[in-house]
Amino acid sequence: MTLTEQFGPIDIYLFDQLLRQRITTDMTVLDAGCGSGRNLVYLLQHGCRTYGVDADDRAVAATRELARRLSPSTPPDHFRTEPLDALSFADSLFDVVICSAVLHFADGREHFDRMVDELWRVLAPGGFLFTRLASSIGIEDVIIPIGSGRYRLPDGSDRYVVTEAQLLEKTGQLHGRLADPLKTTHVQGQRCMTTWCLWKPA
Repeated sequence: MTLTEQFGPIDIYLFDQLLRQRITTDMTVLDAGCGSGRNLVYLLQHGCRTYGVDADDRAVAATRELARRLSPSTPPDHFRTEPLDALSFADSLFDVVICSAVLHFADGREHFDRMVDELWRVLAPGGFLFTRLASSIGIEDVIIPIGSGRYRLPDGSDRYVVTEAQLLEKTGQLHGRLADPLKTTHVQGQRCMTTWCLWKPA
Protein backbone atom coordinates (compact mmCIF):
# COMPACT_ATOMS: atom_id res chain seq x y z
CA MET A 1 0.00 0.00 0.00
CA THR A 2 1.38 3.41 -0.95
CA LEU A 3 1.50 6.37 1.43
CA THR A 4 -1.26 8.03 -0.60
CA GLU A 5 -3.44 4.95 -0.23
CA GLN A 6 -2.80 4.92 3.51
CA PHE A 7 -3.25 8.62 4.23
CA GLY A 8 -4.86 10.24 1.20
CA PRO A 9 -4.03 13.90 0.39
CA ILE A 10 -3.90 14.72 4.10
CA ASP A 11 -2.98 18.17 5.40
CA ILE A 12 0.70 17.74 6.29
CA TYR A 13 0.20 19.66 9.55
CA LEU A 14 -2.59 17.28 10.54
CA PHE A 15 -0.33 14.35 9.64
CA ASP A 16 2.13 15.77 12.17
CA GLN A 17 -0.56 15.51 14.86
CA LEU A 18 -1.15 11.84 13.94
CA LEU A 19 2.56 11.15 14.26
CA ARG A 20 2.56 12.79 17.69
CA GLN A 21 -0.41 10.58 18.72
CA ARG A 22 -2.67 13.48 19.58
CA ILE A 23 -5.20 11.90 17.24
CA THR A 24 -5.55 8.13 17.57
CA THR A 25 -7.90 5.61 16.01
CA ASP A 26 -9.71 4.85 19.29
CA MET A 27 -11.07 8.41 19.39
CA THR A 28 -14.28 10.01 18.14
CA VAL A 29 -13.32 12.62 15.55
CA LEU A 30 -15.23 15.38 13.76
CA ASP A 31 -13.87 16.92 10.55
CA ALA A 32 -15.63 20.30 10.42
CA GLY A 33 -15.49 21.37 6.80
CA CYS A 34 -14.60 17.88 5.63
CA GLY A 35 -14.84 18.54 1.89
CA SER A 36 -14.55 15.21 0.08
CA GLY A 37 -12.83 13.58 3.07
CA ARG A 38 -9.19 14.13 2.19
CA ASN A 39 -8.17 14.23 5.87
CA LEU A 40 -10.18 11.16 6.88
CA VAL A 41 -8.65 8.36 4.79
CA TYR A 42 -6.34 6.98 7.48
CA LEU A 43 -8.92 7.33 10.25
CA LEU A 44 -11.66 5.60 8.26
CA GLN A 45 -9.39 2.71 7.31
CA HIS A 46 -8.41 2.13 10.92
CA GLY A 47 -11.83 2.02 12.51
CA CYS A 48 -11.93 5.51 14.02
CA ARG A 49 -15.40 6.78 14.96
CA THR A 50 -15.42 9.42 12.25
CA TYR A 51 -17.88 12.22 11.54
CA GLY A 52 -17.87 15.12 9.12
CA VAL A 53 -19.82 18.22 8.14
CA ASP A 54 -19.60 20.52 5.15
CA ALA A 55 -21.78 23.22 3.64
CA ASP A 56 -21.55 21.57 0.20
CA ASP A 57 -23.98 18.70 -0.49
CA ARG A 58 -21.70 17.23 -3.14
CA ALA A 59 -18.71 17.22 -0.80
CA VAL A 60 -20.72 15.40 1.86
CA ALA A 61 -21.90 12.86 -0.72
CA ALA A 62 -18.27 12.26 -1.73
CA THR A 63 -17.25 11.75 1.91
CA ARG A 64 -20.10 9.31 2.45
CA GLU A 65 -18.92 7.34 -0.58
CA LEU A 66 -15.35 7.38 0.71
CA ALA A 67 -16.59 6.08 4.08
CA ARG A 68 -18.68 3.40 2.37
CA ARG A 69 -15.56 2.09 0.62
CA LEU A 70 -13.08 2.40 3.49
CA SER A 71 -15.29 1.84 6.54
CA PRO A 72 -18.59 0.16 5.56
CA SER A 73 -19.77 0.01 9.17
CA THR A 74 -19.72 3.82 9.51
CA PRO A 75 -23.33 5.10 9.28
CA PRO A 76 -23.92 7.54 6.39
CA ASP A 77 -25.56 10.03 8.76
CA HIS A 78 -22.18 10.59 10.40
CA PHE A 79 -21.60 12.95 7.45
CA ARG A 80 -23.96 15.89 7.26
CA THR A 81 -24.59 19.05 5.29
CA GLU A 82 -24.70 21.87 7.81
CA PRO A 83 -22.98 25.14 8.71
CA LEU A 84 -20.17 25.21 11.23
CA ASP A 85 -21.91 27.86 13.31
CA ALA A 86 -24.99 25.66 13.90
CA LEU A 87 -23.83 22.08 14.39
CA SER A 88 -26.45 19.42 15.12
CA PHE A 89 -24.20 17.32 17.37
CA ALA A 90 -24.53 17.03 21.13
CA ASP A 91 -22.23 18.87 23.53
CA SER A 92 -18.86 17.26 24.29
CA LEU A 93 -19.31 14.43 21.76
CA PHE A 94 -15.86 14.47 20.15
CA ASP A 95 -12.37 13.72 21.42
CA VAL A 96 -10.92 15.62 18.46
CA VAL A 97 -12.27 18.34 16.19
CA ILE A 98 -10.43 19.08 12.94
CA CYS A 99 -11.07 22.29 11.02
CA SER A 100 -8.52 22.70 8.25
CA ALA A 101 -8.62 25.68 5.86
CA VAL A 102 -12.23 26.57 6.65
CA LEU A 103 -12.45 29.31 9.28
CA HIS A 104 -11.08 31.94 6.89
CA PHE A 105 -14.36 31.73 4.97
CA ALA A 106 -16.08 33.56 7.86
CA ASP A 107 -17.97 36.66 6.75
CA GLY A 108 -16.74 38.65 9.77
CA ARG A 109 -15.57 38.48 13.39
CA GLU A 110 -18.98 37.52 14.77
CA HIS A 111 -19.33 34.65 12.30
CA PHE A 112 -15.79 33.48 13.05
CA ASP A 113 -16.50 33.47 16.79
CA ARG A 114 -19.76 31.56 16.34
CA MET A 115 -17.99 28.86 14.34
CA VAL A 116 -15.15 28.48 16.83
CA ASP A 117 -17.60 28.46 19.75
CA GLU A 118 -19.56 25.62 18.11
CA LEU A 119 -16.40 23.59 17.52
CA TRP A 120 -15.52 24.10 21.19
CA ARG A 121 -19.04 23.19 22.33
CA VAL A 122 -18.97 19.76 20.68
CA LEU A 123 -15.41 19.04 21.86
CA ALA A 124 -15.19 16.92 25.00
CA PRO A 125 -13.33 18.11 28.11
CA GLY A 126 -9.67 17.21 27.63
CA GLY A 127 -10.21 17.16 23.87
CA PHE A 128 -8.00 18.43 21.07
CA LEU A 129 -8.91 21.12 18.52
CA PHE A 130 -6.86 21.34 15.32
CA THR A 131 -7.38 24.36 13.07
CA ARG A 132 -5.44 25.85 10.19
CA LEU A 133 -6.52 29.19 8.74
CA ALA A 134 -5.40 32.31 6.92
CA SER A 135 -3.67 34.92 9.05
CA SER A 136 -1.99 38.28 8.63
CA ILE A 137 1.15 37.09 10.42
CA GLY A 138 4.08 38.07 8.21
CA ILE A 139 2.11 39.78 5.44
CA GLU A 140 0.49 42.65 7.34
CA ASP A 141 1.77 45.27 4.86
CA VAL A 142 0.56 43.62 1.65
CA ILE A 143 -3.04 42.61 2.41
CA ILE A 144 -5.87 44.94 1.43
CA PRO A 145 -8.86 45.39 3.79
CA ILE A 146 -12.27 44.87 2.17
CA GLY A 147 -14.37 45.16 5.35
CA SER A 148 -15.53 43.09 8.34
CA GLY A 149 -12.09 41.65 8.98
CA ARG A 150 -11.82 40.31 5.44
CA TYR A 151 -8.84 41.05 3.21
CA ARG A 152 -7.74 40.60 -0.36
CA LEU A 153 -4.54 38.56 -0.28
CA PRO A 154 -1.69 38.88 -2.77
CA ASP A 155 -2.76 35.55 -4.32
CA GLY A 156 -6.03 37.25 -5.36
CA SER A 157 -8.29 35.48 -2.86
CA ASP A 158 -10.57 37.19 -0.35
CA ARG A 159 -10.37 35.76 3.16
CA TYR A 160 -11.30 36.53 6.73
CA VAL A 161 -7.83 37.00 8.22
CA VAL A 162 -6.90 36.63 11.88
CA THR A 163 -4.03 38.21 13.75
CA GLU A 164 -1.78 36.57 16.32
CA ALA A 165 -3.33 38.75 19.02
CA GLN A 166 -6.84 37.67 18.01
CA LEU A 167 -5.98 33.97 18.21
CA LEU A 168 -4.37 34.39 21.61
CA GLU A 169 -7.34 36.44 22.83
CA LYS A 170 -9.78 33.77 21.63
CA THR A 171 -7.69 31.07 23.29
CA GLY A 172 -8.08 32.92 26.57
CA GLN A 173 -11.82 33.43 26.12
CA LEU A 174 -12.22 29.68 25.61
CA HIS A 175 -9.99 28.92 28.62
CA GLY A 176 -8.05 26.73 26.20
CA ARG A 177 -4.37 25.86 26.28
CA LEU A 178 -2.14 26.07 23.23
CA ALA A 179 -0.99 22.58 22.28
CA ASP A 180 1.86 24.18 20.31
CA PRO A 181 3.03 27.72 19.75
CA LEU A 182 1.24 29.32 16.80
CA LYS A 183 2.99 28.13 13.65
CA THR A 184 2.67 30.14 10.45
CA THR A 185 3.63 29.11 6.92
CA HIS A 186 4.53 32.04 4.69
CA VAL A 187 3.80 31.10 1.06
CA GLN A 188 6.23 33.28 -0.93
CA GLY A 189 4.47 36.54 -0.17
CA GLN A 190 1.12 35.26 -1.43
CA ARG A 191 -0.62 34.20 1.78
CA CYS A 192 0.09 33.02 5.31
CA MET A 193 -1.53 30.01 6.97
CA THR A 194 -1.41 29.57 10.74
CA THR A 195 -1.85 26.32 12.64
CA TRP A 196 -3.80 26.94 15.87
CA CYS A 197 -4.12 23.86 18.12
CA LEU A 198 -5.79 23.86 21.52
CA TRP A 199 -6.44 21.53 24.43
CA LYS A 200 -9.80 21.94 26.14
CA PRO A 201 -9.66 21.87 29.95
CA ALA A 202 -10.51 18.47 31.41
